[in-house]
Amino acid sequence: PQLPHGHMALPSFWKVVEDSLQQSGAQLRAFCQAFETVTPSPGTQPLTPAEERKVHSLVSKHGPDKLYQVTSNISGSRDLDLTLLRGQIVALLQSSDTKGNTSRWLVDAGGPRGFVPAAKLQPY
Repeated sequence: PQLPHGHMALPSFWKVVEDSLQQSGAQLRAFCQAFETVTPSPGTQPLTPAEERKVHSLVSKHGPDKLYQVTSNISGSRDLDLTLLRGQIVALLQSSDTKGNTSRWLVDAGGPRGFVPAAKLQPY
């Protein structure tokens, strides 16, 4: 079977491929942004008994003013990043990372400690 662009010179063919990939990338980014804004930010999620025990231990270790709730799932991509689920409670240890970047916070998730995006945390 003949491809629709089979008659094109190679440079033009790659240009067509590149353009359609860029367009798909832009559509995907737009979709992701729309999804982020449409997803309702959770009210306070009900806690499981295990989570409640964890919250009590975080409060006794760090104090109630250091507690934050995760507003959407976080999948850690770098070393020292935490992967957390929406609704989980964490305690703030430091409001920046080791390079002083204030958009990544160091938190205690009731055992594991690591970095999470500050934008996905709300005071608990």
